[in-house]
Amino acid sequence: MPANRALATTKLFKPLRVGTNELSHRVVFAPTTRVRASDDHTPTDLMLQHYDERSRFAGTLVIVEATFPTDKGALDVHIPGLWSKEHIVAWKRINDKIHANKSFSSVQLWMLGRVADPAVLKRRHLPYVGVSPIYHSEEARKIAHQSGNLLREYTQDELHQLIYESFANSARSAIEAGFDYVEVHCAYGYLGDQFLQPCSNQRTDEYGGSIENRARFVLELIDHLVSVVGAHRLAIRVSPWGKGQGMKGADDVVHPITTFSYLLNELQKRANFGHELAYVSLVEPRGPPPKDPLEVYQLPSNAFASKIWKGVFVKANYTYDAPNFEALQRDIEDDRTLVGFSRYFTSNPDLVERLRDGLQLAEYDEDTFYQWNNWGYNTWNEHGHRRHYDEEKEKKRVPKIIK
Repeated sequence: MPANRALATTKLFKPLRVGTNELSHRVVFAPTTRVRASDDHTPTDLMLQHYDERSRFAGTLVIVEATFPTDKGALDVHIPGLWSKEHIVAWKRINDKIHANKSFSSVQLWMLGRVADPAVLKRRHLPYVGVSPIYHSEEARKIAHQSGNLLREYTQDELHQLIYESFANSARSAIEAGFDYVEVHCAYGYLGDQFLQPCSNQRTDEYGGSIENRARFVLELIDHLVSVVGAHRLAIRVSPWGKGQGMKGADDVVHPITTFSYLLNELQKRANFGHELAYVSLVEPRGPPPKDPLEVYQLPSNAFASKIWKGVFVKANYTYDAPNFEALQRDIEDDRTLVGFSRYFTSNPDLVERLRDGLQLAEYDEDTFYQWNNWGYNTWNEHGHRRHYDEEKEKKRVPKIIK
């Protein structure tokens, strides 16, 4: 890849206040799940190094990977959790490093719902539960039947337990562990998103049907977490146009603009009464450019969101914007948008400096993203450094629990 455009003189390197903190620039490490936690979901030494190295440009916001708030969730292997004392201690060590670097941290709390693996749940003696008993794929249906763990709908009592116990306790633990912000994951077809979208929510109670009902779980959760950690520490992530994991985007029976305009309007109403969230993380509907130069490149737009939500945005998905970063520069012109990087932050621990100075970006290696060792995780050089890593040795270096 050629060197990217130097962005030092753009608004990307102007300070921006988020909640009660002032970031020195607007580059964010977006939540990047890389399965390096322990078997009991405790953060590890490799994660400590990873977040330390990517927070060394002072004033950076690091949103750590998707994290389970409860042991009653999906519990996919090597995904971190935040409900036990061991989890709190380990995350506190990571946050101490981030804060020593004069940067900030946010934790993304995550429930899988219907996209969990029913066989994994069965082995852990947990039910396979979703918003509605609608499988996101035929493969999921097949595994559920083979494992004898069929998808069922959450009861209202279970939903209230999630809101007022699981998420609330995890949010309290996040503050104890030193996180500056708590982000609720309602994107990419996971639990919060499943409530919002008609294709995955066909409940007949007060949590399904109308837009108001489909948004009820998310807003009830947000309202309670505001009382737990404060609106200035709370955030939400949404992906209006996502079509992964059985979601239908613009092809659903209710258009995403209709659904997400209502949600954002409700959040803005709360902001108007003094409960403005720290930020709304909004996944941008971008993808690779067409191979045919004559092909019209048309994608949906999140422009509607800016007309409703007046607070800070985090926008992500700039991989295909490199090296000129034209979309990024357009996005930051509103003076309230932070830009998130995930894949390029994996392969460039000094990404902020490289964007500032127009230095070439190291290409990421997707084959190493989800391996339980150090190769392709902490084996990337800063620009100008040529440290050699022994691939076989690093593949044998497995994560160890932080104590």
